[in-house]
Amino acid sequence: MAKGLLVTYALWAFGGPVGLHHLYLGRDSHALLWMLTLGGGGLGWLWEFWKLPSFVAQANRIQGQKQRPGEERPSLSLLRFSGQMIVGIYFGLVALISLSSMANFYIVGLPLAVGLGVLLVAAVGNQTSDFKKTLGAAFLISPVFYGRPIAILPISLAASITAQKHRRYKASVESGTISVRLYHLGLAYLAFTGPLAYSVLYNTAATLSYMAEILGSFLSWFSFFPLLGRLTESVFLLPCRIWWLLVGDPGFNTRQFQEWEKLYEFVDSFQDEKHRLAYQVLGLPEGATNEEIHRRYYDLVKVWHPDHNQHQIEKAQRHFLEIQAAYEVLSQPKKPRASWG
Repeated sequence: MAKGLLVTYALWAFGGPVGLHHLYLGRDSHALLWMLTLGGGGLGWLWEFWKLPSFVAQANRIQGQKQRPGEERPSLSLLRFSGQMIVGIYFGLVALISLSSMANFYIVGLPLAVGLGVLLVAAVGNQTSDFKKTLGAAFLISPVFYGRPIAILPISLAASITAQKHRRYKASVESGTISVRLYHLGLAYLAFTGPLAYSVLYNTAATLSYMAEILGSFLSWFSFFPLLGRLTESVFLLPCRIWWLLVGDPGFNTRQFQEWEKLYEFVDSFQDEKHRLAYQVLGLPEGATNEEIHRRYYDLVKVWHPDHNQHQIEKAQRHFLEIQAAYEVLSQPKKPRASWG
């Protein structure tokens, strides 16, 4: 049955952020993406206002007019590539928050989550990509950055490049009944939100702490790239600035704006706490020089190396890992506090 443009606009207006119009048009991958991101943070939903006629026209094509795999490759899309990168990072962050306690998470869980995020965007509309090769690229990159949250970025980049390289049109297949499609979408939605909801409900304090720690790690990484760092800070402030422009509240900049700044400082404070603990582990005063840190690190490594403590191997291993972690924290340049002017 032909899809109506008026019905599509109505569904877009009243249920667009959760993908009702995409579900109506048979674009299930796009619907799931909107369910998991609330319409691409609202921006993707608004941008689609001008795209709906083309979506309806595509949904109404007869089978013989649909592009068949192998006839021609889709053109390279910077927008799709950017979406793959962003959603891959988003899926990776959610996995870090909810699944990082699982065994072999950085080898299995993280690349799988990031790869699936990239593939979800690759499958939007009438396109798709090679499932095995995209996930394979994610799994190949993950061991290089083992144990580091920043691994999300190179994994997402490798998977996105691979997905774009092997992009193709979907095969012309009959879609299932609405009940079957809803069942599949429901399973996918629960697989994504279930672990996160469990983590938030049953371990709220630890989850919030870990979220702030992960964000803090990303903010510290951006210290190597000042332009990206300023862009990240602008993203933190974007909701405040948009509200200020729309509402025009002159008091906003001195009250709610400062509350948003507190959130940024709250995240950044976890980095300060990590540095204080690292100094304590190494037995150094705060502000010790790099030379003092290196010297103290090598002295402690000699003392607590497991090979030199066979009589207390477990205690030595615990101290050795603590020393390694503390040295890694203190050997990284600390991000200066942002100026909010």
